[in-house]
Amino acid sequence: MEDSLVTTADSMYNALIPDTRFTYSERFARQLVKTLKIPNSYYYPFAKLKDMINLIYSDDNSFRIFNWVIVPSEVMKRYYGAIQMPGEKLKLYGLRDYTEEMGKGAEDSVLTGGKWFGAIYYRIMTNEVEGHKVYTLFGVNTSSPVSSKKVLDVLTFDANGITMGAPIFGVASEQVPNARINRFILEYKKGSEVSMNWDDTRKLIIFDKLVSQFNDPARKYTYVASGQYDAFKWDNDMWNYLRDVIPVTLMKDGQQPPSEDSK
Repeated sequence: MEDSLVTTADSMYNALIPDTRFTYSERFARQLVKTLKIPNSYYYPFAKLKDMINLIYSDDNSFRIFNWVIVPSEVMKRYYGAIQMPGEKLKLYGLRDYTEEMGKGAEDSVLTGGKWFGAIYYRIMTNEVEGHKVYTLFGVNTSSPVSSKKVLDVLTFDANGITMGAPIFGVASEQVPNARINRFILEYKKGSEVSMNWDDTRKLIIFDKLVSQFNDPARKYTYVASGQYDAFKWDNDMWNYLRDVIPVTLMKDGQQPPSEDSK
């Protein structure tokens, strides 16, 4: 069954007629659900399939996410995902890409019913708020033709299912008065290199501070890395915003960097 999944995954990425890639993706999703219904499938590693799609586990191993993106044209991308819980019987939450519908409210939205800010995830971290686990998901979304986004989203579980987004970031909302954002998004110029990841030595989420190339803060697609870094630190049940966490010495033209002896 894994071999069949790999074959379908190849078609959903590389079909010569781009519009059929959605059809192959839907077929892949059905095949995946059928495969995961095998008892104790959570403990099967899918070593071959991991070369085709993204498969990531939470750092406490309480769930894993199957995650992929379809590119039917140069101006369209659609993200797919499913969250599997451990256990003999299948418990699976499907994710539906809701990125376009969110628009300017992406940082403020709290999503339920499988709606999701589409992304490919590269890290999942566990924290607790008032005794309940919250998961911070590190992802990247490149669906816009002019910009890319790094995102910190929040996943929680309850009796009703999953919720995406929570006000655990120490950043004020630009759209909602007296409220904090529910997910943190770095939007930047397409093709630029922007980092956002956990630094285990400093115990911080460190990310590039961005500036507009044309001094126009309203146009996020002009943002690039400034060479300076901000961060989030977990304290008092939230991610607290820290500015300029790594000192950077700005040199004037022709100025020599200080020697080790002068530091």
